[in-house]
Amino acid sequence: MADSAVHDVPSVYEPSLFGTYSKKIGMWLFLLSDSLTFGALLYAYSYGRISTAGWPTPFHSESIKNATIMTAFLLTSSLTMVLAVRASVDRKAKSQTLWLLATMACGIGFIVLHGLEWTNLISKGLSLPMFPALPHNVADPEFVNVSKTVPQFASTFFTLTGMHMLHVTLGVVYLGVVALRRKFIPILLVLWLVAWLATPAYSPFHYGAHVLLIAAIVISIILWLKPKVYDSSDVEVAGLYWHFVDLVWMFIFPLVYLMSAKIL
Repeated sequence: MADSAVHDVPSVYEPSLFGTYSKKIGMWLFLLSDSLTFGALLYAYSYGRISTAGWPTPFHSESIKNATIMTAFLLTSSLTMVLAVRASVDRKAKSQTLWLLATMACGIGFIVLHGLEWTNLISKGLSLPMFPALPHNVADPEFVNVSKTVPQFASTFFTLTGMHMLHVTLGVVYLGVVALRRKFIPILLVLWLVAWLATPAYSPFHYGAHVLLIAAIVISIILWLKPKVYDSSDVEVAGLYWHFVDLVWMFIFPLVYLMSAKIL
């Protein structure tokens, strides 16, 4: 009698925080903590710029044009990400996949241009002691002088932009998993082989190959142990991450590139 009375009591669950689902709350908390990381890096760069006399302005028109195209890629990717979320809400699976792939393409374009920018600057002499020596390289005296006289410029520049490029790379992997699931694993392995074998040792693509390999191993374990079909809430959560990465670049672009441009 007592047992039946207990079982007749309806279960009461605690309502979701802020009336939303847990994955979205988790992503917001992650982005909050990540914003502190980028805030610290932006502060370190800004403090070095303000406190150092003769802060270098090494970016010529070529770098500014390249960074502007990179910015256009990210702004376009924000639009395609919004369209992917809209398609997921409308349950248009094909359109959702196509818009996610378009977002990934814009992200890959950003990574390639940023990697080429790094390679160009390193080849001219803007480097860190941890970077490998360039074989038969004729460095630009301007960039070599920057590395020697104001070493904190190179350290803060590569740390800040490198952290952001890492986030974009992981974002592309994230979207690839949501869009293609297990089919994305062989694609990621091919990208790793290309980045590892077809680029010189000093290239950032060579270092990035390690990120792709680790990501391929991790998502392989996750997708084979717990396969799932990602719904509209998963696409929305992925969109939150992607928009955050785009927003961070809107601070980096003017602070690092435009304010350090060489005005002739």
